[in-house]
Amino acid sequence: MALIIPLRGFDPVIGQDCFLAENATVIGDVVMGDGCSVWFNAVLRGDVNSIRIGNRVNIQDGSVLHTLYQKSTIEIGDDVSIGHNVTIHGAKIRDYALVGMGSVVMDDAEVGEGAIVAAGSVVLSRTKIGAGELWGGAPAKFIKMVDPAQSREINQKIAHNYLKYSRWYTHPDDPDNLK
Repeated sequence: MALIIPLRGFDPVIGQDCFLAENATVIGDVVMGDGCSVWFNAVLRGDVNSIRIGNRVNIQDGSVLHTLYQKSTIEIGDDVSIGHNVTIHGAKIRDYALVGMGSVVMDDAEVGEGAIVAAGSVVLSRTKIGAGELWGGAPAKFIKMVDPAQSREINQKIAHNYLKYSRWYTHPDDPDNLK
């Protein structure tokens, strides 16, 4: 069972039909929507400020979400994928965005709706990535626009795939989940 730790008067709030891996950690002021998944060794530290997560968000293995005391919060929209070993520190990630594996998104940065942060990127503090933009590198720079409909469809598909994967763990006896 995941490690869920109330702290400083805040109990983490987990939505319906969520999957938290047995060694995921959720601490303090964290509110998570429905159909989310927090994978193995992921840590959501709402100890010094708030973390708000929408619906159908997947936070993949080894990722860390944290904030700055009294300065930054995390807001993640719906149908967002946070890749393996990502660090998000006090940033906003809008609906249908994808943050690629091994990326870092720093305080007060914003990743727009349907945007993509390429794997291994470092998004510096206060960077604003617009809707439908692809950014990459260290530090991350604008690469190109992506078709908003295509980006939304691809990112939503990834988010829904993770919902399916989570059901392999939460409903292992349901033959419909094995397809």
